[in-house]
Amino acid sequence: MIDPFASIAELGQGLRDRAFTAQDIARTYLDRLNDLGRAHNAVAQLTPELAMKQAAASDARFAAGTPLGLLDGIPFGVKDLLATKGIPTRWGSPGHADQVFDFDATAVQRLQDAGAVLLAKLAMIELAGGGNYDSAAASATGPCLCAFDKTKWAGGSSSGSGAATALGCVGFSLGSETAGSILCPSGFNGLTGFRATYGRVSRHGAMALAWSLDKVGAICRSADDVAAVLPVIAGLDPKDPSTIPAKLNLRAKGPKPRIGLVKETFAENKADACQKGYGAAVNLWKSQGYDIVDVAWPDLPYDLAVNIIVDAEGASAHENFIRGPRFQEMADVNQVAGFAAALQTKAVDYLWAMRLRIEALKANEIWEKCDAIFTPIFYHGAPSVVGSLNDGFANMGGEWGPCHLLGWPALGFPICFEGNLPIGGQIMAPCYREDTCMRIVRDFQRATDWHKRRPSQG
Repeated sequence: MIDPFASIAELGQGLRDRAFTAQDIARTYLDRLNDLGRAHNAVAQLTPELAMKQAAASDARFAAGTPLGLLDGIPFGVKDLLATKGIPTRWGSPGHADQVFDFDATAVQRLQDAGAVLLAKLAMIELAGGGNYDSAAASATGPCLCAFDKTKWAGGSSSGSGAATALGCVGFSLGSETAGSILCPSGFNGLTGFRATYGRVSRHGAMALAWSLDKVGAICRSADDVAAVLPVIAGLDPKDPSTIPAKLNLRAKGPKPRIGLVKETFAENKADACQKGYGAAVNLWKSQGYDIVDVAWPDLPYDLAVNIIVDAEGASAHENFIRGPRFQEMADVNQVAGFAAALQTKAVDYLWAMRLRIEALKANEIWEKCDAIFTPIFYHGAPSVVGSLNDGFANMGGEWGPCHLLGWPALGFPICFEGNLPIGGQIMAPCYREDTCMRIVRDFQRATDWHKRRPSQG
């Protein structure tokens, strides 16, 4: 019997031991996508024919003793903003319902070249929420529901990637992040999601929202699974000039890194459960030999700058659609209003935001005092799927600082629960230091079981 929550290593071992076949795994996950995935509005498009063809090819390689590597035969899903040859890529938008590309995004192609099996395009907030959406229903597939509680939101904009992975509907998934869209659904669904250094993973074939902020990353059930996926999708790509030449390293050596803590506002946000989980995590790392230090980044309007950049670059990326006849088909009127207003973003405001970004480089001085920063993703679990998301997030809290503006990597992971809802933390590190994030989170997960807790409907 196949455990749908098995790790990538466990699934791979089962394939090598002939306990089951890649086709068995694919059928198991396709059934769950049809059942749980659709019940949570996590599915944009299933790809069963392609999946079974790829799984059969994987079985043939295993039978011949020539598997391609750790991901051979492992099923995955991708956020529906990544192009897939001949398969609809709707960007979560009713206005793009008939959009089909004749090529695969680089990240998707690299996974398939490694033998991974594509099962589905996964739901997302339309156009990645560039219009400042206020509703969980801002998607062609409807509101995506949290894996642990169907009255709560799965998070955005990589909603389906979060819900499907947490529900055991895929082995892992790809998401994208402009300003939180990997870490948010990872936090709300008890997952381990990695936003790598800006430029680490090719964005060729990915919908653009903000060229200077967009990143593609992995959403998995553990840091060990992330370590199997990220090296496959990372690396230079001549089709994406923004990719970086620095070699990815996930194996930190030497003394344990110093973990920095910024000032948190648990009491103001009535975040008792989060404060307890945060404190327990800090104490665990201390017991493992990590040094913990208090740090602070410059007090600058980081979020305002990010919002202006997203408005300006998003309006430019989607200008033709915004001015076109199908714009009003979008699911959320707030998105329509937001994108329309974004077209009016002033050049002086955009240039101010870019100058602020230069000013924000001062925040890199924090790395003289620590090697990583630990902070909750949000102080509470997922908000209600009904009503205003802005109201729901009003008391969510969370300190993100300059990370988006400066392209820092961050690895999100569950640190505790608030009732039945997961609460996520994140480890940020300097650019290119994914190894630091991985070392700290792996040590945490090897001593805890928060990442192994499964939704009751799973």
